[in-house]
Amino acid sequence: MKKVVITGLGAVTSVGHNVADYWEGLLAGKCGMRTFDRVPTEGHDTTVAAQVDDSFEEEAAKYWKKRQLNATTTTTRMGLASAGEAVADCGICDAEGYDLGRVGVIYGVIDNSYEDYELEKPLNITLKKMPNELPALVSIRYGFGGPSFNLSTACASSAYAMALGKQFIENGTCDMVVCGGISNTVTHLVISGFNQLLAMSVNPDPATAARPFTKNRDGFIMGEGGGTVILESEESAKARGAKIYCELAGASMCSEAFNLTAPKTDGVGMVRSMKMALENAGMSPDEVDYINAHGTSTGLNDLYETKAVKEVFGARAYDIPVSSVKASIGHTLAAGGALEAIACIKAMETGIVPPTIHYDEPDPELDLNYVPNKPQEHTVNAAISNSFGFGGHNATLVFRKYQ
Repeated sequence: MKKVVITGLGAVTSVGHNVADYWEGLLAGKCGMRTFDRVPTEGHDTTVAAQVDDSFEEEAAKYWKKRQLNATTTTTRMGLASAGEAVADCGICDAEGYDLGRVGVIYGVIDNSYEDYELEKPLNITLKKMPNELPALVSIRYGFGGPSFNLSTACASSAYAMALGKQFIENGTCDMVVCGGISNTVTHLVISGFNQLLAMSVNPDPATAARPFTKNRDGFIMGEGGGTVILESEESAKARGAKIYCELAGASMCSEAFNLTAPKTDGVGMVRSMKMALENAGMSPDEVDYINAHGTSTGLNDLYETKAVKEVFGARAYDIPVSSVKASIGHTLAAGGALEAIACIKAMETGIVPPTIHYDEPDPELDLNYVPNKPQEHTVNAAISNSFGFGGHNATLVFRKYQ
């Protein structure tokens, strides 16, 4: 089986518009949430979101021409900025003789719809409604001729993209796959829809609205952003002398087959997802040093994920740091898997685990090390990232230091 490694990273979030700033923001305990202004707050129970500041456009402009950016939505531009950073990071454009026909592009895109504020730009309505606009533009820009498409599996979308990209490399379809996701959550439809589901926090204070794993958690806060992770076969990366961050050792994709919005009781589906990913990696639970939790700040998810971690890792669950970056960047839906994967990769690289900020009052039922409020130094040779989406779409990614 071909070993799959990671050679490029790109990120746009509410706490940083590139990977370095994103990681620095997480470790500093920065909160990207504020009263949103992309759409009016009137009529919405939730008025807070982890909205990306418009200055991210400067990052996008480093990699894309103005006419290309003007043909896209704000959300797609976040994805383009992250793609530009990741492609530059991996160095593929400097590789002579590389077969670009064997480079695939897969992005998680739940919805590329637009709001009235988008009409201020000279956009083509047909193009900007295309959910596949992002992977298409990335393929066109760089001449990547492999499979290029988007997928939609709710909050697990970009994790599914990475799991599929891993399979494409292992079965010989591609030598490299550009994977990621984008999130356009500050829209009337998204805010009102999740409010109707009673899934979002109605706390108007941006500094305390999202509180994963705490006793007084009352729902998640939406986050905007784009994340890109470059997967490549070990053989390909070594042949061109690429920098290798780590190995994507294992991945799972499975359905809970239970409910559109609720997880299975006591986290049974989450247990299965983690066990499948570890089995795919050929690893035991004893080898995992950090868990980047789905950690949405909802009552059931945080409770069941905690129970699932205990089921999979046994007594060691109490020794493994478990944190949720959603307290910092919000719930970035389709982008979440990629952005949280980057947090795992940087934790392995630096030996520092990012915190779960806004952690105030502990919940007696949730008694693991959730890395409260401050980062922790911790040797991380292997990490897992959980993404559990509406519809029962579960995915777990396993990262391991490259050897």
